[in-house]
Amino acid sequence: MNVANLITISRFPLLVLIVLLLYFGGAVGQLVDAPLIVTLILMDSLDGIVARRRQEQTLIGSALDIAADRAVEIVLWVAYAHLKLISVVIPLTVVIRGALTDSIRNVALQHGQSAHSMMRSAWGRWLVASGTMRTGYGVAKAIAFTLLALALGLKTGGHAIWHPVWIAAIVCSWIALGLCILRGLPVIVEAPALFRSAEFHVAAPPTSSG
Repeated sequence: MNVANLITISRFPLLVLIVLLLYFGGAVGQLVDAPLIVTLILMDSLDGIVARRRQEQTLIGSALDIAADRAVEIVLWVAYAHLKLISVVIPLTVVIRGALTDSIRNVALQHGQSAHSMMRSAWGRWLVASGTMRTGYGVAKAIAFTLLALALGLKTGGHAIWHPVWIAAIVCSWIALGLCILRGLPVIVEAPALFRSAEFHVAAPPTSSG
C-alpha cells in the first residue's frame, strides 16, 4: 500500500457519500454533490500523478485504478438511470463494455502487463492510454455527472432552470458514452493476439539448462 493507492481507495467511500446525497440529501445535498463529483473525478488523475512522481506505479495500483473507475462509472450511471435522468441504455452499455474489456485486461495482468502496456498498436495505445483521450473522456464524464447532479438539485428545489441544465447533461452523457465505447474497441480488437501469447506461455515446456 502506498500514497497513490490510498488516494485510489479513498474514492470508494466518497462515491458512497455522493450516492447517499443524491437519494437522501434533498435539494441542498444534491447541489453539494456537484463539487464532490468533480473531486471524485479529479482524484483519478491525482493518483496517477502521485504514482509517477513518487515512482509508485504497480500492477495492483493499475488494478485498483480500473476498479475505482468502473465503480464510479457504473454506480453513478445506474443511479442516474434509476432517478430517471438518463436512458437505461447508457449504464447497460457501460456494464457490457466494462465486462468485456476488464476480462481481457485480467488476462494481461496475470502475465505481468498493465491495462495500458498490453496495447500493441499505435492507434490502440493512443485511444486507450494517451493523455488526450484519457483527459477527454474524464472531462466528458465529469461534466455529465456534475450537470446531472445540478439538474436534479435544481429540479428538487423547484427551479425552472433545471431543464436546460438537464439537456446539457444529456448531451454530455451521450458524448461520454461514445468515448467509452471508442476507448474500449482497441482492447477488444487486440484481444486475440494477447490470448495467443498467453496460451503460448502456458503451453510452452520449461527449458532445460543442462
